[in-house]
Amino acid sequence: MVLHLMERQSIDLVDVLGFVRVVEAGGFARAAERMGVSKSILSRRVARLEEQLGARLLTRSAQGAQPTDIGQSYYERASNILADLDAAREVVADAVTQIAGPIRIAAPLSFGVEHLAPALAEFAAAHPRVELDISLDDRTVDLVGGGFDLAVRIGSLPDSALIARKIAPVRAVLLASPAYLAARGTPKHPRELSGHDLLVYGNSGRGNQWRFRIGNAWETVRGATRLRADNGELLREAAVAGLGIVILPTFIAAPAIEAKTLVPILLDYPLEENGLHVVMPPGRATTARVRALVEFLAARFGPEPSWDPCWMEEHRG
Repeated sequence: MVLHLMERQSIDLVDVLGFVRVVEAGGFARAAERMGVSKSILSRRVARLEEQLGARLLTRSAQGAQPTDIGQSYYERASNILADLDAAREVVADAVTQIAGPIRIAAPLSFGVEHLAPALAEFAAAHPRVELDISLDDRTVDLVGGGFDLAVRIGSLPDSALIARKIAPVRAVLLASPAYLAARGTPKHPRELSGHDLLVYGNSGRGNQWRFRIGNAWETVRGATRLRADNGELLREAAVAGLGIVILPTFIAAPAIEAKTLVPILLDYPLEENGLHVVMPPGRATTARVRALVEFLAARFGPEPSWDPCWMEEHRG
């Protein structure tokens, strides 16, 4: 009701502030000096407020200015409102400058469990006033509708109003177990995959069609799907069990490569490289806690990710 009345009468909060300061100072001259305006401007502001309210708020005299009875009542309520507004401003200032408060995060499942979880635990330990709310899902979620402060996303990003920052490359590699390769042979060219069993990531949208850079062009090859799944760890274990050939991001494949339970193949034919991004709704990017987390993740995972095994160095050029 009060806001509706103020909106209808177009009451300027600076006019209200001027009136409050006059009452507090006991006169226009001292109030104008404290506010850094001229006495005449302050007098006009208070007069305009009285006209809009339709009531005399101050009794003016040579000794200064005193509130009328209705002016005293208005002062008490107006000063409380201004104090609440100042407190609200401080809340915003704290949110912008202090690393504290809730952060709601969305991230893909495999990356979230394997790499993001320990990173967030470290961040939380360093910032005990931050509250983390984490949702792991390989599907792309609506950040604004879901109330998320940021998302970690892998791959190319569509154009949107979201603020995005790439913090690391995400590379993929073709893999198979030593037992599978011993039984079925090691393909020497991507086109030879047509005679092999493929383990396919179901959320890619490409099925059993895989793209390789052959010479100066990208070429799509396909093979027989032996197993399809929407989880990278499941595909990794299926490949370790010898069920077929798989494409995995190196952040999932690295442990099996290092353990030699999976062997990288066709390294001379690059796969598409994606990016690890942090994505935020525009309003969330201004808070100190979100900014701090983004910088932490960029330092933790970039510019070159620690999960890429040393053998990748020979095949990046």
